[in-house]
Amino acid sequence: MMRDVQAAQELARPTGKLHPLRASVIIVNYNGGDELWHCLASVVSSVPTGSEVIVVDNASTDASAEAIERDFPHVRLIRSKINLGFGGGNNLGAQSARGKFLVFLNPDTRVAEGWLAALLAPLDADPQIGLVTAKILLAAQPDRINTCGNAVHLTGLTLCRGMGFPKSAFEKAEEVGAISGAAFAIRRETFEALGGFDDDFFLYLEDTDLSWRARLAGWRCWYAPDSVVFHDYTLRISPRKVFYQERNRYLMLLKCFRWPTLLALLPTLLVAEVLTWGFVLLRDRSNAANKLRAYAWVFRNWSSILQKRKVTRTGRKLSDRAILLRTGHRLDFRQVATPPIAKAARLIFEPLFFLSRGLALAVVWW
Repeated sequence: MMRDVQAAQELARPTGKLHPLRASVIIVNYNGGDELWHCLASVVSSVPTGSEVIVVDNASTDASAEAIERDFPHVRLIRSKINLGFGGGNNLGAQSARGKFLVFLNPDTRVAEGWLAALLAPLDADPQIGLVTAKILLAAQPDRINTCGNAVHLTGLTLCRGMGFPKSAFEKAEEVGAISGAAFAIRRETFEALGGFDDDFFLYLEDTDLSWRARLAGWRCWYAPDSVVFHDYTLRISPRKVFYQERNRYLMLLKCFRWPTLLALLPTLLVAEVLTWGFVLLRDRSNAANKLRAYAWVFRNWSSILQKRKVTRTGRKLSDRAILLRTGHRLDFRQVATPPIAKAARLIFEPLFFLSRGLALAVVWW
C-alpha cells in the first residue's frame, strides 16, 4: 500500500514551471455520483479567474470520475488507485495544487455566490489566522445551520457548532475551536508547515487534529459567516464509524497534549469512556467490538504515536492550557440521541464534565 501511495504522490506532483494561482479548490471523491456533479456545477460557476478546481478520485467504482472528465473538462482530475481516505486524498490534491491558498470542500456541498472571496478574506487580513471555515447550512433545510466551525469538548469529542439553529444565528466572525473539514481554507505554507492532514486518520476528526496542531504552532482558527456553503448532511452510523472516531480521538489527544496534561485529564477521559460506551451500546451495539479495536490499534501503533508526538512538539508555540481554554464542558447530546436520552445525558454528564474541566484547568498551567 505504501508503494501505491508514493506512486500516486509522484503522479500528482506538478511538472514544469507553472504560474502560481490565488486559490486551489480541492474536492476528494469516493463514489460521489450526482452529489459530486452538483457540487462541481456550483463550484465551477463561482470560482474566479486565477483559481483552479481539483478533484481527487479515491478509486471510485460508480463512474463518477468518468463523469468529471466528460462534463467538467477544466477540472483537474487526479486518480488514486487506492482509497486514501479524506485526509490522504486531500494531501494528494494539495501536492498538485498551484494556489497560494488551499480550499477544501466536501463532495456533497454546494456553494453560494461570493463564498470563496469571503472565505479567503480573513487570511488576507491577518497573518495570525491560519485556517478559515465557512457558515455551513443544511442543504435539505437551507434556513438551518449544519455547523459554524466545530465545537471541541475537552475530551476531544467534536460536534457541529450551532447545529439546527436558524441561519441568522452566528453572524459574528470569530475564533473557533476547530474548523469544519466540509469547507475551509488554509495558506499553502501553513498546510505544508503542519505536514498536511495526518494520513493515519483516514476518516473523521482530521479537521480537529489539523486545527489543534495549527493552534499549537501559533495560528488561529477562524469562522467567516459571510462565506456560505450548503451541505447534504445526515448523521450516519456506518459499520466502522465508532472505530475511526474513537481511534482518531485517542491519537489526537496523545499527539497534542503533554503527559502531565493527559494525567490531569484522566478523570475526564474516564467519564468520556463511560459516555462513549453508552452511545455504542444504545446506537451501534452490533459493532461494539469497534471500540475494542480502537484500543488495540493504539497499543499496536504505540511507537508510531510517540514519533508523531515528537513532530507535534517541533515548533510548538502554544501551551496545553491555551488549548484547553478553547474547549468546552458541554456536549450537544441532541445531535446524537433522542430528546429524552439527550436530556438525561445532559443532566448526568454535564455537571461531571464541568467539575473535571475546572479541576484540570486548576492544575494545567503549562
